[in-house]
Parts: sequence; C-alpha cells; structure tokens
Amino acid sequence: MTKEAGRGHALLVGAGILCSRLFGLARQRVFSHYFGLSDAADIFSAALRVPNFLQNLFGEGVLSASFIPVYARLLAQHKQEDADRLAGAIAAVLALLISVIVALGVLATPYLLWLIAPGYTGEKRALTILIVRILFPGTGILVWSAWCLGILNSHHKFFLSYAAPVVWNLSMILTMLAFRHLDADRLIVYLAWGTVLGCLLQFLVQLGPVLKLVPGMRLRFDLRSAHVKQVGGSFLGVAVGRGVVQISAFVDQAISTLLGSGAIAGMTTASSINLLPVSLFGMAISASELPTLSRMAGDEVDAEVAGKLSARLNGGLERIAFFIVPSSMAFFALGNVVVAALYQSGAFTSKDSRYVWAILAGSGVGLLASTFGRLYASTYYAMRDTRTPLRFALVRLAFTAVLGLASALLLPGWLGVPAQWGAVGLTASAGVAGWIEFHLLRSKLNKKLGPTGVPASMMAKLWTSALAAALAACLVEHYLPDHGPIMTAAFVLSAYGIAYFTITYLLRIKVCVEVIGKLLRRVTGRRLG
Repeated sequence: MTKEAGRGHALLVGAGILCSRLFGLARQRVFSHYFGLSDAADIFSAALRVPNFLQNLFGEGVLSASFIPVYARLLAQHKQEDADRLAGAIAAVLALLISVIVALGVLATPYLLWLIAPGYTGEKRALTILIVRILFPGTGILVWSAWCLGILNSHHKFFLSYAAPVVWNLSMILTMLAFRHLDADRLIVYLAWGTVLGCLLQFLVQLGPVLKLVPGMRLRFDLRSAHVKQVGGSFLGVAVGRGVVQISAFVDQAISTLLGSGAIAGMTTASSINLLPVSLFGMAISASELPTLSRMAGDEVDAEVAGKLSARLNGGLERIAFFIVPSSMAFFALGNVVVAALYQSGAFTSKDSRYVWAILAGSGVGLLASTFGRLYASTYYAMRDTRTPLRFALVRLAFTAVLGLASALLLPGWLGVPAQWGAVGLTASAGVAGWIEFHLLRSKLNKKLGPTGVPASMMAKLWTSALAAALAACLVEHYLPDHGPIMTAAFVLSAYGIAYFTITYLLRIKVCVEVIGKLLRRVTGRRLG
C-alpha cells in the first residue's frame, strides 16, 4: 500500500473521529451547563470511568492489536473463508466473556468503588454505585462495537466505525435536554440509561455493514483453530498491557477523589479537550497504519522489511508531530480561551474555566509522548510483539503512582494552595510517566529496525513555530475587545492556526507543504510550486 493511500485512510479515520469528538464536546458542554463541577458531575464522571475499564480492556485497543494483524493477513492472502471463520469464533468468545464479566461487575460494584473512589462516602457513594450498575451492560455492548471496528478497519472501511460514537453522544445529549427539569441527582440516573441506549445504537449502526463483509461468518467456539490461537495469544498480552494503562488512569482517578469536590469532574472536562488531538492525530494515524504495518511485517522481519517498517513509522511520527506540537502549545498558552469557549455556560463559571485550563496545561506535558507511543505500540503489535509494550506499561504505572501521589497530595501543601489544585500535578506527572514509557518503546524498537523518530531539527522548528504563533495569538487576545468566549476563541485560535501554518510553510516543513499543496490543488486545480 502506498503512503498516499495510508494518508487517505488516516484522513478517513480522522474525519470519523472529528465527527465523534465534535459531538463529544457538544455533549460535555451540555453536561457542564447543567452540572458544572458539582458533586453530581463528580459522581457521573467517576461512574462512567469504572465500566469503561471493561471497554478499554477488551475493546478497541486490545482487539485492534490482537485481531486485526491476523485477520488482515488472511484477507491479504485472499483467504476469505478463513477470515470469516475467525471473525465468528472471536465474536462467540467475546459474547461469553463479556456476559460473565458484566454480570460479575454489577455484583462487585460496591467493592470496586473502594478501589476506584475511596474518597466517596454516604449518599455520594450510594448514588455512584447505582450509576455504575446501570452503565455496566452498556459498556459491554461497546466491546462488540470494537469487534465491528476491527473488521471494518481490516477492510479499509474506516469512517463508519470511528463516526459511530456520534449516536452515543447524541443519545446522552437528548436525554439531558429531555429531562433537564429534574434535580441533578435524578437527572444523572436518567442520563445513565440514555448512555446505555447510546451504546446499543452505536453497535447497531455498524452491524449491518459488518455482516455484509463477513458473509460466511458463524458464531462458533473454534478454539482449536491456529488463527484463533494467534489472536488469543496476542489478546492476553495486549489486554494485560492495556489493563496496566487503565490501572494507571484509575490511580489518578482514585487520588482525585481525595482532592475535594469538583476535582474529578474538572479532570474529565479537561480530558474531553485533551483527547481531541490524541484521537484526531495519534489514534487516526495509528489505527490506519496498523493493518498496513501488519501486512508489511508478514511472518518474519528481515533487513528489507525492517527498513520499510522504519520508513513507514517515521512518516507517521512526522505527521503526528506537526499537529500535536501546536496542540500542546495551545494547551499551555491558550487553554483559557479554549475552555471558556467550549464549556463556560450555566453552572460552569469563569472560575471553573481557569481551573480546567490549569489541568489542561498539565496534560499538555505528556501529549506528544502519548501520541507517539500509540504509533510505536502499533508497530510492535504489527510485529506480533505484545510483551514489550506490556513491560514498559508496567514501568509507566509505577512512575504514575509514585509521581501522582507526590504531586497531588504533597505539592499543594508545600505551595500553600487548596488541595483541589493537586489535579494539575496529577495530569503533569502522568505526562512525565508517558515520556519515560515512550523513550523505552523507541529505544527497544531502534535495536530491531534501526534509528526511528522525528529529526531534532524538525522538532526544533515545530516548537519554535508554535511558540511564535502562540505569542501572536496572545497579542490578539490582549487587544481584542470583549466579544464573549466563543467569538474571542474564533479570532484568537484562527490567528494561532494561520500563524503556525504560515511559519511552518516558510520553514519548508514537509508535512505543511504537502497539506497546503493539497488544499490549493483542490481549490485551484493547480499544483503548488
């Protein structure tokens, strides 16, 4: 597959994710309008994360890394019948596995909450348990959506699977609008049921196209199949590694419940913004490259294959860096503008905006590392190496726990600020742990493929361009009359984007030249000189 085709696939993934994330931002804005950073917001934010562990453990990332490499190779070898049998066997195993785990999760929710939200007591704890129990079956359904995604991606049908969460977000938005007259505690119960309905709809919109792609599929437990064993072997390693990453996130969540009211809701709100560039660029490129990298890796990585994989990886990293560097800079310098425009409404005040901006700036520390790490992990998975990402994920977990505890619980006292601000230290320390994991992933892969990564000269140009663009945007913000958060963001962020693209084009950054060249060709029909 050509690089041009790979970029086209990444564009489809990005377009689907953009649709989903835009509706996600709309959903979070409606949520913030009605709940702000209240106890009810804390409860729903915490409750939604608990069953999401199931989705993340058995869902998109794990199935993509274990199922797609085997399934895509069968398609590349024109073994449609074997591919259909594999899809049916994995679906049957998932049906049993998820049913058992969801049932156990509902029963064990009170015990899970002692680990996940130790700071919740009394009515707050009781309501969180109820919400978690309602949500558990819905997130089990989302694992089936991940199975659909694996099949669609392997057939290079990228847009639908990543745009499908639009209906999930829309279901939540309509639920909040329909029952907005209720008090906050009752509203989040209805919202939980609306979330479950959204999970079901997200699965159903993908099911029809998937069934057309696997005409010979049958739900059978074919555990003796060599292909199923390959998926199972990779699945276990990736699931453990993914579980470690999720435990790392839950460590942060557990700590945040000790920081007072609004901390976990603030982190969730910041995360909705932080995940936008991660999803649009890190996830889009990694997801679109995995099937291609899997085909390239084949059964053995010799010198020629290593060179191709390295070149493919480096091209993806450069595209990621071009978009993630300015995103990180925007979190640091312009986060107040972004947060206010998206969420400052109703119960969400300007004070809340400044608090979430600080958390968002902390998350910017590890933004580049997390997106780079996704593509490196995809390369390992394409080579059917699941143990290396697992080992380094364990290292990340250890650093997250130690640094998170110190940053969240000790630093606020030393600095003489309220405990709530420990959430900023949590996100920043998680970013530091992410950089450690990324460097370990890169160092080990370099021994197999040769030097990989973005040249230091290009990184310097990107950071310099982003800093200069941020200064220009800050000047616009300073001298711009007050037109309200949304109009202010439109002017300031437009100035930032125009300045960044202008500077990187003048510096002849390859990705920028290609992007602008494509835009001009579509507008004028002429090639850029």
